[in-house]
Amino acid sequence: MAWRWLLVAGWLGAAPAAGAIPRLDLKPYPQPTAGEQRWVIQLPGVLPPSVDPTLSRNPGDWRVELTVGKEVKVDCNLHRFGGRLQSEPAKGWGYTVFRLVDPGPMVSTLMACPPGEPLGSRFVQVGGEPFLLPYNASLPLVVYTPKGFELRWRLWKAESGQRAAERR
Repeated sequence: MAWRWLLVAGWLGAAPAAGAIPRLDLKPYPQPTAGEQRWVIQLPGVLPPSVDPTLSRNPGDWRVELTVGKEVKVDCNLHRFGGRLQSEPAKGWGYTVFRLVDPGPMVSTLMACPPGEPLGSRFVQVGGEPFLLPYNASLPLVVYTPKGFELRWRLWKAESGQRAAERR
């Protein structure tokens, strides 16, 4: 019976390798404009169970944090870039894309740094609040930023249980 599958797979085209990641279909997403770059995140569909039993195993309880910024040399002050991520529909397809809008210059606090302290390389992010999205492994996350910025992401998992609030 297995030989029939191999014969059919050979006839239709090579069978995908075990554990292969399907190619992303980016046709619904526009090409970046001049001066812009497109970042694509394909979330993993199956994650290993957490070692912490209090964390939810339900992807509906998870969130993805997107952070846009630049790796720059800075002093001891707090720094950030102006701008914000904005969602918008990909024209004609019904999918959502995210775009960095109103990117501004880097601003910082004006604390006096210790004398002779060297500049350090740090990832300085855009805006102040995290940009959280529901976890959905079915569609890629597509983000457009001006050239020179980069996109980073991390996964947030909620606790599986809820706690009652106190009424006062």
